Amino acid sequence: MAVSLHSQDSWRYAYPPLQAGVLCRRYKRFFAEIELSSGDRIVAHCPNTGPMTGISEVGAPVQVSYHPDPRRKLAYTWEMIFVDGTWVGVNTGLPNKVIASALAAGKLPELAGYANHQREVPYGQERSRIDFFLTGHPQQPPAYVEVKNTTWACSGLALFPDTVTTRGQKHLRELQWLRQTQPQARVCMVYFINRGDCDRFAPGDSADPTYGELLRTAIAMGVEVLPYRFAISPAGIDFLGTAELTLCNRNITTAKVLE
Repeated sequence: MAVSLHSQDSWRYAYPPLQAGVLCRRYKRFFAEIELSSGDRIVAHCPNTGPMTGISEVGAPVQVSYHPDPRRKLAYTWEMIFVDGTWVGVNTGLPNKVIASALAAGKLPELAGYANHQREVPYGQERSRIDFFLTGHPQQPPAYVEVKNTTWACSGLALFPDTVTTRGQKHLRELQWLRQTQPQARVCMVYFINRGDCDRFAPGDSADPTYGELLRTAIAMGVEVLPYRFAISPAGIDFLGTAELTLCNRNITTAKVLE
């Protein structure tokens, strides 16, 4: 996958050539049976191992990429699905690559201006690795940046997580630890909203109330929350800006979200 410019000042993260199909079923977390537009049925790798709440609808249009590498068990990768009138990214291996590319292009306003972008830097009390460590800004302190893929949505509201995530809880505790031990640094949580139909973001309290409380505590301690919006299409991934952060969604139930 590569970055392409589709107008003078715009930036786009481009997919490799894609093939269209429809989702027949998703099974065993890692597998998706897909009928291509050619009529062939294939098994594609499903990079998203979570519940994929609302984005694994049988019969929905999908796009897959083809990688004829003999070292791969499956030649196809499920890249996106069309639900609720929009394309939603399925490949959870992409958000960090997209963020890295957008950082290099200076397209993320709150994180622009850093000369050095290190990845997977060790930190914390539990041997964690931060997704990005940014340094070399002429006016800003170093920034620790964690990235979370976000696809669960309700009426324009993006929600994370869509299930209990002990790993996500651990990361929030580690970010809180950073704020306590390195108060001079910026500590940022980026939520990569992997669909273009959401302009607001909130913690998924009904799925993981502990995560929601940890996020609110982290914000109170000075952790910066950056819900970045991205439009997904077969042509590529486009940055749309920053979503509004909403913290008063505790009354949203799982049943309501799934309507």
